[in-house]
Amino acid sequence: MTVRAAPSPEAFDARMAEQGWALFPNVLAAADVAALAADCERVYGICRTVQEKNGVAANMEGAAHHIAGYGGALDDFLTRFPLSGWIDRFFGGKWIVLNYGAVLNPPGWRAYTAKPHRDVRAFTGGYRLSLNMLVMLADFTPKTGGTLILSGSHRREAMPSADEFAASAEQITGDAGDVVLFDSLAVHCGAANLSDAPRPALTLCLGRPFMKPQMDWPRYLPASFQARMSDEVRQLMGFNARVAASLDEYYQPPERWTFKADQR
Repeated sequence: MTVRAAPSPEAFDARMAEQGWALFPNVLAAADVAALAADCERVYGICRTVQEKNGVAANMEGAAHHIAGYGGALDDFLTRFPLSGWIDRFFGGKWIVLNYGAVLNPPGWRAYTAKPHRDVRAFTGGYRLSLNMLVMLADFTPKTGGTLILSGSHRREAMPSADEFAASAEQITGDAGDVVLFDSLAVHCGAANLSDAPRPALTLCLGRPFMKPQMDWPRYLPASFQARMSDEVRQLMGFNARVAASLDEYYQPPERWTFKADQR
């Protein structure tokens, strides 16, 4: 039997520097996985309605974006955010959620995520700007369409050719409940699901506090969500790194700054 274990801190540092990604097995319990998978289906329905209404549904089959604030397991996930210590280690400081989504990867569909890409637009070399988190809510296998990633691609500015990616990309495989962290500069894509069931996953991008999230969380999240935010969730959702909206907000003592002094 193969024993699956999380990397040591030293092995994590080495893998992130060289390969650009690391897998952590058995992070989530089976009950949490089941609840999150069911909630992804529910919130995907909300997203799909808006996609169709606004005429942008093509190539977005199975993709849900900005899934916080709708209650249920997806909100609970943020209150028990996994691997925070490892993410602190990657950045060496504070970080926030830039986007929080889900990919159902249904059989027979190929969404825009099937094209090799990076999840950050600027190449910053050794300066770590953002980090992706992939939470497996079903087993990732060659049949179900485990994510493809080109190890080491985060260390070079040029994008690989389609032929190079096809020849050299590795397929990330794992069990439901496993979590992968990878440098957002690492070139990756979704793979075709050849099974007869969806292969859901949570996809998050985490970044330094000065980066602009894809969604304006303080305006987007409902008052009911904001009323029960812990200090940890406030940090996650960027509430400590807001831009002032008036001179009155700007001219404040440090303890009332909208962009806190430790957000760097």
